[in-house]
Amino acid sequence: MTKVLIASDSFKGSASSIEVSNYLETGIKRADSNAQVYKYGIADGGEGTVESVVNALSGQIIKTTVTGPLGESVSAKLGMVENHTAVIEVAEPSGITLIKDRLNPEKATTYGVGELVKEALDQGAKKIYVGLGGSATNDGGVGMAQALGAHFLDNMGNELPFGGGSLINLNKINVSEIDPRLKNADIIALSDVKNPLTGKIGATAIFGPQKGATKEQVISLDKGLSNLANKTSEIIKTDVSKNPGAGAAGGVGFGLMAFCNATMKSGITEIMKLIQLERRMTEVDLVITGEGQIDGQSVMGKVPIGVAKLAKKFDLPVIAVAGSIGSGIEKVYQNGIDLVLSSTTGPMSLDKAISQTQFLLEQAGYTAYKAFMLNR
Repeated sequence: MTKVLIASDSFKGSASSIEVSNYLETGIKRADSNAQVYKYGIADGGEGTVESVVNALSGQIIKTTVTGPLGESVSAKLGMVENHTAVIEVAEPSGITLIKDRLNPEKATTYGVGELVKEALDQGAKKIYVGLGGSATNDGGVGMAQALGAHFLDNMGNELPFGGGSLINLNKINVSEIDPRLKNADIIALSDVKNPLTGKIGATAIFGPQKGATKEQVISLDKGLSNLANKTSEIIKTDVSKNPGAGAAGGVGFGLMAFCNATMKSGITEIMKLIQLERRMTEVDLVITGEGQIDGQSVMGKVPIGVAKLAKKFDLPVIAVAGSIGSGIEKVYQNGIDLVLSSTTGPMSLDKAISQTQFLLEQAGYTAYKAFMLNR
């Protein structure tokens, strides 16, 4: 009996990681009804992280209402798993998809992220994983820290309004009222982004335009984050703004390290450890992974490469399924993937591909399995 492990990211806009795994399994079973399939939805700290961890560890989803990126109320979820461990995503309360037609990095806040952290603490969490993908914000995690009890004041002693646009007016930070439970909590920020908080490769310069920032706003927002970094270093007696990952999620990485004493770790690596993927690797013959697009950039901490590198510890063959294949694919082959298959079988529009996602992924699962059996 052939044993197959499926560990795929979501195909954004088309299917969740769990749905991708289910569709691929159907195709594999069509090729060999006796194949035994183990399925893991997986993420790299971005969208889908909570779902993948909760499903893998039979945890609990907790839904709550928090402050959205532009101050409105939004529904958000967090995951609770064994050993008083919580998993949250910045994208849930502060995601770019929540306001995709109203992007405003000068006003967008991470206040809801702080509310989710508080909810996790209320649920008894001693360890909190925070996935740092997909934010609409550029506030350096200030909103998050405000929700947790910190105060960011202008020169008149007034609390700064939401958004990165106000940081240029920051005069004083007061953390005396920050939630005391943070001192006894282990906060782990999940991201494979290495950018510092400010500068030419900082949060604003690299990611600001994706969030609606004009050239002029990029300059002013970066100055605001620099002011935040300077004022913060005065109170915590160290400068974490240059740490790798400080610029993740519009500076939430910085805020977590500065105000929550968080540790920054590789998203895909930590998620694989958390869901105990390595243990299952010892039992299988083939690994299938995937994401919406695979190209040369996939080697920068994306799910397929993380899965492939783990699989190679056990000399397992790895097939990656992608909605589309971009340039630089040779880098993917150099990092543990043995075959890349496109789920699209011919010229088609994006809308048509999305509408046929289930069919196309089932076909890809069938083809992947047949390709593997050529060497059996």
